[in-house]
This record gives sequence, structure tokens and C-alpha cells, in this order.
Amino acid sequence: MEIKTCAVIGAGTMGSGIVQVAASTACLDVIMNDIADEFVDKGFNAIVKNLDRLASRGKLTVAQKDEILGRIKKSTNIEDIKDADFVVEAATEKLDFKLNIFKDLDKTCKTGVILATNTSSLPITKIAAATERPELVIGMHFFNPVPVMKLVEVINGMATSKETFETTCKLAEQFGKTPVEANDSPGFISNRILMPMINEAIYALYEGVGTEEAIDNVMKLGTNHPMGPLELADLIGLDVCLNIMEVLYSSFNDSKYRPCPLLKKYVDAGYLGRKTGKGFFNYRRK
Repeated sequence: MEIKTCAVIGAGTMGSGIVQVAASTACLDVIMNDIADEFVDKGFNAIVKNLDRLASRGKLTVAQKDEILGRIKKSTNIEDIKDADFVVEAATEKLDFKLNIFKDLDKTCKTGVILATNTSSLPITKIAAATERPELVIGMHFFNPVPVMKLVEVINGMATSKETFETTCKLAEQFGKTPVEANDSPGFISNRILMPMINEAIYALYEGVGTEEAIDNVMKLGTNHPMGPLELADLIGLDVCLNIMEVLYSSFNDSKYRPCPLLKKYVDAGYLGRKTGKGFFNYRRK
């Protein structure tokens, strides 16, 4: 099936980023769907802001910007995606929530349409089992910020077909990304490695081994990381980090994946990182 129209479920940070690259780099018509107009409008405005920034730097003309935005259709009705040729779900990282979405997508979408999930840690096989088309369900894990980051982890579920995998990799390349295959294991490759490192950095802070600045500077200056682990956690979202660590901990039943109590405390306090203006560092304007 030729992919001309892509639907993205979820207009948050990841969803709006996926919409942007689908409409700009891949030149596809895109349906940006969420549960309320306020979420769709917020995501759309974020895309406008990103494109305006590119235009101000001379990387995009006003005509090109308008052409890209003209490819995006805003939607709050799941029925709007019934004619989409490919679907990427980028909603809240909660398994039950995603299972319900995939049941609805399965009923709504055309026969033969691939249903991809942008989950960063949840089991593709279980999500696929909620549908009548498990061979057409796959993980397509983008990274934040989507327009900038080049990697897409492509994760096969137990029933995912070879054709589904190949089509998804080809689409990722149309998006300007490099697809890397990962097996359906908790956290896949990226978060299986990254999140325990971030969690350990939080433990180092919790135990007084160093300050926030010291911990991040050691990793930036001593190991050449472009961003320290605490700053990176703030960028990802501390709630997202906690969700992933909880998935790893419950899946492997291994204490090395136990979320740091300080991470839980920050999430309980609503200090989620950049998106709330405060996490391990303060992003609020003084």
C-alpha cells in the first residue's frame, strides 16, 4: 500500500514532532488527532513556532512553511483517520490507555494499514494482541526533539510481519531518520541502557555524592556526553523516566532497576522538568 496520508494519535511533544517531520521531510498529508481541541491547537502551534524559527534562520521560506502547514489536518474525532494509510500512536505512556486506543484504531482503520506505537518501553506484543491485526502492529520509537534526533527504534512484536517491518523502516527513512531494529524487550535498546544510568545519577544526588551541577559536569566533561543525565531527565520528563523505570523494575523483578525515591518525590511534587519549568534544574523565568 502506498503511503500518502499518515495519522498521528497524540499532539503532545512527541506527537507534534512526528507530525512536523511527516508533513515537512516526508511531504505526507497528516492527520493530527487528540482528544480535545486545546491539545491539538497546542501541538499545531508548537509546529508553527518551530517552522517560524527555521524561516528566521533562512532554512525555510514562508511559502514552504505554508505548504507544510497546509498538509496538516487537525482532528479530535477518531473517525477522521479511517482513510489514513499509516498510523503512529504517540499518546500517554500508560499500557491500559494504549490498549484501548489500539482497539479503536483496529476498528476504525482500513484493512492492511500498519498501526505503529511510539512507546518507549511497553511491550509491542501485548499491544498488538489487543487488535485483530497483530502482524501489522509495530514499535516506532522516535526521540525528543523529533525534528532533530536521527534515530528511530523499530521494534517487532511476536507476530509482526517482515513486510510490516520493511515498510516501517522505509517510512522512517522518508522521515529523514535512521531506523535501527530492536527486539521486544522492556525498554528496548535505548532505555534499557539510558534509564538505569539516569536513575543511578539521581541516586548519586539522593545520597549526596555530588550536586546536580557536579554530576552533570562529570558526565559532560569526563565522558563527553553532550548533556548531563539530570538535565537530560528534565528534558525527557521526570514522569516519563519514572514510568520507564517502573516498567523495567516490574518486568525484570531486579533491584538494579528500582526507581530512586528522589525521582518519585520530584514527580509527586509536580517537578517534571522542562515542561513544568522545574525539575532537577529551574527553567522558570526570573
